[in-house]
Amino acid sequence: MSASQRIVFCAFTLTHSRAFCLRRSSTSSLRCYLPLARARSLTFTSSVSPIMSYNQRRGGHSQQLWKQKPVTDMPSSEVEGVSSSGAEAVTNGISGLSIAENDRQSSVPSTGFGSFQLPNQSPTQGQKAIWKPKSYGTVSGQTSAEVGNLPADDTATAIKGNASEMTTAQKGRMDLSKLFRGNLLENFTVDNSTYSLAEVRATFYPKFENEKSDQEIRMRMVEVVSNGLAAVEVTLKHSGSLFMYAGHKGGAYAKNSFGNVYTAVGVFVLGRMLREAWGAQALKKQVEFNDFLEKNRMCISMELVTAVLGDHGQRPREDYAVVTAVTELGNGKPKFYSTPEIIAFCRKWRLPTNHVWLFSTRKSVTSFFAAYDALCEEGTATSVCKALDDVADISVPGSKDHIQVQGEILEGLVARIVSHECSQHMEEVLRDYPPPPVEGAGLDLGPSLREICAANRSDEKQQIKALLQSVGSPFCPDHSDWFGVEAGGTHSRNADRSVLTKFLNAHPADLSTTKLQEMIRLMRDKRFPAAFKIYHNFHKLDSVSNDNLFYKMVIHVHSDSVFRRYQKEMRHRPGLWPLYRGFFVDINLFKANKERDAEIARNNNLEKTVSGNGGVSGTDGLANEDENLMIKLKFLTYK
Repeated sequence: MSASQRIVFCAFTLTHSRAFCLRRSSTSSLRCYLPLARARSLTFTSSVSPIMSYNQRRGGHSQQLWKQKPVTDMPSSEVEGVSSSGAEAVTNGISGLSIAENDRQSSVPSTGFGSFQLPNQSPTQGQKAIWKPKSYGTVSGQTSAEVGNLPADDTATAIKGNASEMTTAQKGRMDLSKLFRGNLLENFTVDNSTYSLAEVRATFYPKFENEKSDQEIRMRMVEVVSNGLAAVEVTLKHSGSLFMYAGHKGGAYAKNSFGNVYTAVGVFVLGRMLREAWGAQALKKQVEFNDFLEKNRMCISMELVTAVLGDHGQRPREDYAVVTAVTELGNGKPKFYSTPEIIAFCRKWRLPTNHVWLFSTRKSVTSFFAAYDALCEEGTATSVCKALDDVADISVPGSKDHIQVQGEILEGLVARIVSHECSQHMEEVLRDYPPPPVEGAGLDLGPSLREICAANRSDEKQQIKALLQSVGSPFCPDHSDWFGVEAGGTHSRNADRSVLTKFLNAHPADLSTTKLQEMIRLMRDKRFPAAFKIYHNFHKLDSVSNDNLFYKMVIHVHSDSVFRRYQKEMRHRPGLWPLYRGFFVDINLFKANKERDAEIARNNNLEKTVSGNGGVSGTDGLANEDENLMIKLKFLTYK
């Protein structure tokens, strides 16, 4: 190319810098492909054109036209046909879009027109002639899949799906705008008409710190069993983490948190185990199970054992969970099921249970402690389970064999005092509830937990999304606990600390609220090292108003010494509720009119009459300090 030709070429390039050009390999000419390939010209106002020249942006008021360069290598009839069909497709694609003057932050997603591939148009020589504009504004939500990459039959479906996502995102923004508008909390004042309602949403057993030595506890256990006052229950200690589930609306919780990868993994594992158990009936049973938990306000607690969340010395062979507690939350003090009741509940719903041994005589409980002493340094899951089977009065194998799912290395055993009638109750349950079948063992359940996490290992947020999408809608109809703020831009799910102050200063709407207020006041007055974390409750967005606010509270105890100090306070205050592990509470702050105020007063008086001693229950014939006798017996690997 001569010098004069190069000068002309450069001038041509500068003049047409707005066009997107592709060089065809077969010719030396340049062909400019428009943002909407071979379609009719589109006209944009100067304020939203991101590629106009500097002088035009400063003072230009004329409209910017995108013009199609003449195509010389196609017959005129083909050009007209493509142009006609292209115009119709473009019209359909952008009919709902409105680009306003001076609107620099367009909410139009790229699939609105940027990735649109016209029907009957084949890319030249295998190349995709798809214009992908650079993003200059804030596009709400995630960029959708390119329609241009879809088959022609799927294009309309993709556009409809994208429109649905836009509608959902817009609704989320409207709801969040309602929540944060005018700072509702700041304008919510506490007066004589202000009430607070607190409901326990998920919880695990209270943590009782024994003040006696391990040897003293063992001697006391042998004594109460010898006197016929109680039995000793022993379970395997699986090496995992606490996971709690309260239904598809109640939520999923870890020990001191929710809405993270731990709870997403827990939901996935729980859903997968139900699919394995029920096979073809799984979807129906998952819906029934979630409805049952919601209707009866129940929470199940599990020991979650996985390789993706870390292990305690031995990588588990499988990812699984075993149910360790079933709790009726009701509208008052949580009620925990006994072990026979847990086994009956789990066998009804085909949930995994732990290995349990009962020792109800002096001989059997003494033999148990002797067996542990002999095996504590070299014992494995096989030898320990066999030894306990030989000396126990009742042995109930777990539905998850520790050897098969975790391995031979055993973390430990948990021994605790239970009612003497537990043995009889257990025999009845084993007779009435035989082990359920496993109907989905041979089915293809899709990618496993480890496969999903490995495929998304670089992005934890994407891991969570993949897990929740895989488990399906019966467990996760919405993801607001994990991504409730996505549609709301920069808004945080954390709420202001003043929520706690207003909760404590408001009138309690029922007895359980009174008890929770009493517990929190005590912990604050005594300066116990604990945090009361407050979050917005995105499940209640539709109910939020100036006089009706909803929050979630997590009670996070920072030191085990708090439980011991709290127990001392309970001895002086018999009606004080226990301090639970894994403690999550839903809070509602509201204003009441005179009629509702009178109704609340009547209900409170009735609750006080019915509850009597505040709902404290115990094992008949045992002193309070013996009711909660518990000991953890670890093996050498974990000592």
